[in-house]
Amino acid sequence: MKILIINGPNLNLLGKREPEIYGSKSFEDFFGELETTFSNISLSYYQSNVEGELVNKIHEVGFTYDAILLNAGAYTHTSVAISDAIAGVTTPVMEIHISNIYKRETFRHKSIISKECIGMIAGLGLKGYALGIQYFLEN
Repeated sequence: MKILIINGPNLNLLGKREPEIYGSKSFEDFFGELETTFSNISLSYYQSNVEGELVNKIHEVGFTYDAILLNAGAYTHTSVAISDAIAGVTTPVMEIHISNIYKRETFRHKSIISKECIGMIAGLGLKGYALGIQYFLEN
């Protein structure tokens, strides 16, 4: 099984940015833990702050990978392009959010990408990524 984790804007600052919301661990450190836990699958990671690069990555793997876990960051609430990219590929996408977007600012309550995703995991911290992988392993 091949799973790609895609993180959007500002998620490269995990461990530094707003630790009260996002925690104090970098995603790179956490990804190493995921690789150890899920050593029986091919797990990859990609991060970009650029919307078009995220669209390109979805296109690149969206017909060959078994699953994508996507934390589109702020683009969750603004990007028709990312939503269209998800709709245009056959690989199922799970929407991931570290924080509970419904407990935050009102503008974060609307996800443009949700209707194209198989599901959403929000508010469980970094553990949401592991739960997303587990979902795809079991289904």
